[in-house]
Amino acid sequence: MLLNYLYPELANEWIACNKGSFYRNYSDDIMSLYLKERQVELSRDGFLKLLPEGVLANDDEFKKVDVAEKYKIIKRREHLLNEAFLPFDTFYFRYFMQVEHQVSDLLNTKLEFILKHYFGFDLEAEKNPYVRRVAVLLPFAKQWRGDFAMIRKLLAGLFGCEVDMRQGRYSFSDTTRCRLPLVRYDLLIDGLEAEKFREQYSLLEPLNDFITEWFMPIEVVCQIKIKEYNQPQQVNTRLVLDYNSELQ
Repeated sequence: MLLNYLYPELANEWIACNKGSFYRNYSDDIMSLYLKERQVELSRDGFLKLLPEGVLANDDEFKKVDVAEKYKIIKRREHLLNEAFLPFDTFYFRYFMQVEHQVSDLLNTKLEFILKHYFGFDLEAEKNPYVRRVAVLLPFAKQWRGDFAMIRKLLAGLFGCEVDMRQGRYSFSDTTRCRLPLVRYDLLIDGLEAEKFREQYSLLEPLNDFITEWFMPIEVVCQIKIKEYNQPQQVNTRLVLDYNSELQ
């Protein structure tokens, strides 16, 4: 993973030298790295470890050879076998790196895949930055639907401000006979000029619709507004309707 991330252009050039899993007890996976030679030493078992016992020597081959000479001969044979199996270990290592790269790409796109094919939401096509950030929570919509306090915390973290939540009743007409539950979130953001308020509000409307659709019960009316925390006490040029002033 690290080699793919740090040196993606060298994926098909690495030479892998497997030193054996014995070293893994006290070494990292990558024991040594020689960038100039494109060589990496790993604490892994290579194909040589798959060979049965007796390949290096027969049981009775060294009966008349002293220990030092026996060790020297076996180490030379082991070196030659390692060199012979080096291409197999190298090609396997490069293949493993390609697989890891493909798996990494798949994991990076799994969220977009889930949102598109299970929720019908195309994350790549969505332009609103706030909706994009909240959309990653769609897999949890079933558990969080109707959790008004959680939505308040979500908005506070999303906008980096205090959020005032109020619950009440809402009616689309003048009558109170068929009122619906209402939850309102006021984003307490100070110092917005008229142009900045309109810009923020235009981004806020799609977010309001998205949260209403996915995280609110069907009968609940959700309103997300931007309000100034310190209400002005007298008329001035900064009054913006529905932000720091309202009709009585």
